[in-house]
Amino acid sequence: MSLRARAARPHIVLEGDVAEPACPSSGCHFHPRCRYALERCAQEEPELVDTGNGHLVRCLRTEEWDLAGG
Repeated sequence: MSLRARAARPHIVLEGDVAEPACPSSGCHFHPRCRYALERCAQEEPELVDTGNGHLVRCLRTEEWDLAGG
C-alpha cells in the first residue's frame, strides 16, 4: 500500500489511558483501552498469530473475525 493510500485511510483512535511502560497491566496490554475486550483479556497474554499476507496480530479474539488483511 502506498503512503498516499495509507494517509487516506481513517485513523483508529483508542480511548482511555496509555499503559504505564514501567508497570504494564496483566493480560493483553490493550485491554484497558479496547472496546472488544473480554474479562479473559485482563488475565491472559495473547500469542502472536500470523493471519496471512505478512500480517501479525496479538489478540485473544483473533479467531472470531476475518483478519486476513490484504
